[in-house]
Amino acid sequence: QVQLVESGGGLVQAGGSLRLSCAASGLTFSGLTFFVYDMAWFRQAPGKEREPVAAISSGGGSTDYADSVKGRFTISRDNAKNTVYLQMNSLKPEDTAAYYCAAKRGVYYNDFKHYNNWGQGTQVTVSS
Repeated sequence: QVQLVESGGGLVQAGGSLRLSCAASGLTFSGLTFFVYDMAWFRQAPGKEREPVAAISSGGGSTDYADSVKGRFTISRDNAKNTVYLQMNSLKPEDTAAYYCAAKRGVYYNDFKHYNNWGQGTQVTVSS
């Protein structure tokens, strides 16, 4: 059973920064380990559907971002620590949401529809 645990959320003023972390465990099904999983961050604001924010390929060599966060957010991973990060800079009130870490196996790391392992989420609130 894959377990993903997010941390690092909180309350920050507009223009500030936060770094989210997602620690993965249990990714040893059929001998697979963390480094073969594509990882992504999603977010869901109140009254809105969950939307993809960023994704990173299993090896870490490729990344993709939603247009709304390009140039402000950076996704990265440390396969030795089974952890993926989301550095969020120049935060805006519209970034306020619950942020979720997700994992999947597959061909296309930015195939957001097929992420099927989810964390419980961490709340990010940006005040104006």
